[in-house]
Amino acid sequence: MKALGIILAGGNSSRMQNLSDKRAISAMPIAGSYRSVDFTLSNMTNSHIQTVAILSQYNARSLNEHLNSSKWWNFGRKQGGMFLFTPTVTADNSWWYRGTADAMWQNIDFLKRRHEPYVVIASGDCVYKMDFNAVLEYHIQKQSNITVVCAKVPSYDDINRFGVVKLDSDGQVLEFEEKPMMAHSNIVSTGVYIIRRRTLIELLEQCNKEGRYNFVTDILIRYKGMKKIYGYMMDGYWSNIASVESYYHTNMDFLKKEVRDYFFYTEPKIYSKAQDLAPAKYNSGANVTNSLVASGCIINSQVENSVLFKKVFVGNNCTIKNSIILNGAYIGDNVYVENCIVESNETLLSNTSYIGKNGIKIVAENNNRFGV
Repeated sequence: MKALGIILAGGNSSRMQNLSDKRAISAMPIAGSYRSVDFTLSNMTNSHIQTVAILSQYNARSLNEHLNSSKWWNFGRKQGGMFLFTPTVTADNSWWYRGTADAMWQNIDFLKRRHEPYVVIASGDCVYKMDFNAVLEYHIQKQSNITVVCAKVPSYDDINRFGVVKLDSDGQVLEFEEKPMMAHSNIVSTGVYIIRRRTLIELLEQCNKEGRYNFVTDILIRYKGMKKIYGYMMDGYWSNIASVESYYHTNMDFLKKEVRDYFFYTEPKIYSKAQDLAPAKYNSGANVTNSLVASGCIINSQVENSVLFKKVFVGNNCTIKNSIILNGAYIGDNVYVENCIVESNETLLSNTSYIGKNGIKIVAENNNRFGV
């Protein structure tokens, strides 16, 4: 494909509450064995994009560890490859990334050294499948300056946390409102854009000269009347996980057979970093229904409508219902968990109860595991 990829993976969101205390949103675990960034990286490699730059910043250690080898996504190559860029102090600049446009501008030398005519910009906090070649063909056909990939918001999500787009009959963007108080459309930007590389360089340099740092507000919205900006409507599943509610519902969606089949049993595949773990073990007393249980788990009790990530231990006489248990959690005996997200490596002491009564409860108590 005649494009390079840029994945914006540096953001944080207060809507994630303390789930983002340990990791970047792009590193949030999904569907038992994956990370959010895996879906964007897989879309890039499946679209035959050979060069991808990942711009990380906030709480990036977990993300960087996950990306320590590019071979899992087929970017271990002589030509192109996967590049991980964090903010760097230089003689000319000592800023952290001040926004999405500033993150790209601080790495503008990378863009200038490349030869690909187009750039695919995507966020790392969305779960979806997409052939970027189809979007590029649409972009060229429409003679667009910038193409925005759009989707309809899932029914459980809050539309007002997105950029809301209004299109004309030809697909051209008429209106673009970033996080409006009152949304006048149910079509939103997915955070995926296609633009000519030279055009992007010019716009980033102009933004920096004027002290503007955000790609959406300072480029898309500001230049809407001056540039031809088109929207490309995607079909298929799409979800942005950057809130507790959407993260919970996205993982729960993978309990539906049609969603699992779409992502994992239909070409092209989704790739992730592999770990050598034993298969999940179900001891006497285990009773698991409609749940995803990842490798390395040991189950001794009832699990229902839940997603258990790698190396989770569930003790005796427990009940886990409608919950997400993240990597390495240890659940003692006689514990009841319902409508919760249990943080990774968390310990739930024996004879305790955790219930999300008015929404989703995040369990992150930092208990002493040896007290179980």
